[in-house]
Order: sequence, then structure tokens, then C-alpha cells
Amino acid sequence: MLRHFLCTLALTSMLLQLAAGPLTAAHDPLRWESEIRAFETQDRKSPPASGSILFTGSSSIRLWTNLVTAFPGKPVFGRGFGGSHFSDLNHFVPRIVLPYAPKHILVYEGDNDLAAGKTPESIQKEFEAFVSAVRAQLPKARISYLAIKPSRARWGLIDKMRETNERIRKSARQYRRVDYIDTFQPMLTKEGRVREELYGPDGLHLNAKGYQVWTDVVRRKL
Repeated sequence: MLRHFLCTLALTSMLLQLAAGPLTAAHDPLRWESEIRAFETQDRKSPPASGSILFTGSSSIRLWTNLVTAFPGKPVFGRGFGGSHFSDLNHFVPRIVLPYAPKHILVYEGDNDLAAGKTPESIQKEFEAFVSAVRAQLPKARISYLAIKPSRARWGLIDKMRETNERIRKSARQYRRVDYIDTFQPMLTKEGRVREELYGPDGLHLNAKGYQVWTDVVRRKL
């Protein structure tokens, strides 16, 4: 049984790497190895309970430091790392997603991908690779994609953000227990501009008010 599980994990990792395409030094997922090892060290000391709710993805998840208090009574925990791309998360699925056997996975990726010049189509493919990898080992797990948020710092990418979100929203419909959570529209004014009061000084990352908006939206899905 153990040998079969390890072989399956190895195959999953290989398929995810193939889906991501050729690596460049700037996009090599191994640049996050120290952060992933830190998660594994933490897990050995205090592993999350099986069947919990996992939030994973880039810095917008890493900086969501009040997850436990934001969703009282829910077994939530976060595994966000740096300025990761979807391909980075997919590379580490066998290490920071599958071992927890979560019942619900909420993922935020794609923001940094667009900033690095990746296309909405490629991000959609990464999303589908993520779903396939999770489904192979956790067929009953629910997966929710948090829409790429608009931001002043990346306003020049707003059309690509809309396209990426729409692609993934449609893609999610193809799967059972996979959905799209709109964390895009609530961050805009009625005039379609960024709600500046929801962001920190860098105009990119959320402040406490911004995370409260996300909490209110996500809570309805949990």
C-alpha cells in the first residue's frame, strides 16, 4: 500500500511538471524549497487534522494571518508561500496539499503569473492540472478558486485578470465539487475602480479591511 502511494505521488509530480512546461531560473519552483520544508517541519510538530479546510497559494494567502479567528468553528489552516505562481503550487501539491487529505481546498494563484507575463490560457491549464492532481488522490475533496483580485499596482493587467477569472469560472463548471469564488468584483467601486481602502501601502496586498471583505465572501461558501 505504501509503495503504491509513493509511486502515485511520484507520477503526480511528474505530470504536474510536464503541464507546467520548461522551467527558467526565475520560475524554478525549487526556489521555494526552504518555505516548503518549514511547512513540513511544522507539520511534524503539529500536523493539521485530516479533513480540514486548506487555504493555499501565493502571498495573499500567506498574509491572511487571522484565518483561524476569521472562520471560528471551522478547521482551517493556511499554506501560502511567497510570490508563488500556479506552477509552483502544482509542483508542491504532493507535499503541501495531498498529505493533509483536506475536505476543502481554497486556492489563490494566477496574480503573480500574469505579472510575470504568463497568459490567461496558461493559467487556466495550470488550474486544470491542479484539479486533476488533487482528484487523483482526493476524489471527494472540494476545490474552490479565489478569483484574482484587482489592484492599483497591477491595474495595467485588469483585462487579463478578467479573462483569467472568466476562463477559470467556466472551467470549474466542468467538475463536480469545484467552484469559483468571486473575490474580484467586491474589491471594486460601483464605477469599476479599485477600492483603495482595502489595500496596503503597496497597492497590491490586502489590509485588514480587504481581508474582511474576503472573509465575508468566503464564509458563505464554507
